[in-house]
Amino acid sequence: MMEAMLYEQLPQENVKCNLCAHRCVIQNSKKGICRVRENISGKLYVMNYGKLIAQHVDPIEKKPLFHFYPGSTAYSIATAGCNFQCEYCQNYDISQMPVRENRIIGRDSAPEETLIEAKQLGCKSIAYTYTEPTIFYEYAFDVAQLAHEENIKNIFITNGFITSEALQTIAPNLDAANVDLKSFSNDFYKKICKAKLPPVLDTIKMLYQLGIWIEVTTLVIPTLNDTEQEFHSIAGFIMDVSEDIPWHISAFYPAYKLKYLPSTPFAVLIKAREIGLKTGLNNVYLGNVTNNVTADTRCPGCGQILIERTNLGIIKNKIQDGHCPNCGREIAGVGM
Repeated sequence: MMEAMLYEQLPQENVKCNLCAHRCVIQNSKKGICRVRENISGKLYVMNYGKLIAQHVDPIEKKPLFHFYPGSTAYSIATAGCNFQCEYCQNYDISQMPVRENRIIGRDSAPEETLIEAKQLGCKSIAYTYTEPTIFYEYAFDVAQLAHEENIKNIFITNGFITSEALQTIAPNLDAANVDLKSFSNDFYKKICKAKLPPVLDTIKMLYQLGIWIEVTTLVIPTLNDTEQEFHSIAGFIMDVSEDIPWHISAFYPAYKLKYLPSTPFAVLIKAREIGLKTGLNNVYLGNVTNNVTADTRCPGCGQILIERTNLGIIKNKIQDGHCPNCGREIAGVGM
């Protein structure tokens, strides 16, 4: 255990956690919604610090981040827990473990160990992913500080339900993020995720304002968030923040509590992509589908294919010093 960051003490040994947008008020001997933070005699403690339940080397494109050091690898880590309860979670066995099983397991790993492993494996970045990084914020914060000093980049793959103060605190050491914008309906968030939409929108805008590279992902679930109105709303919101934010549109496959729903038809994904491009977004990609030419990066100016991808790998990257070699247009991103 270690004492949590970003909480305040209240009367009668209560505490208020200010790490995520739930802002749980937690009584003595009780835990927050995430079930990994516990009030012990008026102090908030983290129960999952350094207990890594997943460690892998992934292509950066798997996060997905297509405009952040393309072709590089990320050392991906996670602990058990989440502040959402998404009914379609692919990683529910670890994200929901503290809620479903009332336990937290993982290999104890000091921040220094994680950094050493990332360096030894030749990774350009460390990705806090698989579960929600806000849930293991203290550990991510400590690792990120060390990584920043060694020029290892830090990436959050997040549901975006982080508070402004938590985001601003880690911002100096956070280089990129992919935010799941799961729907543009607050009812969807409340029913399917047990959360709210507005904080996620605020996070996307703040990431952009802080100069942290951002990409957005939407998993399209049949009957729940697959209407053209939904696609117009999401694309329009992203466009209002920046036309250069890449939008990844992913196919749903039956999982967890939504196994009764069908997979996303390819035609629906294509329609969503068309809407994104017509709205004015420069880069709209499809994910979780085969034979996917929509994963290629094209120049928004002349249309030439600049990065050709397949199976989360890069076949060819023609970008030169961040510019299109054909028309000279600057290509948005980091390490392009």
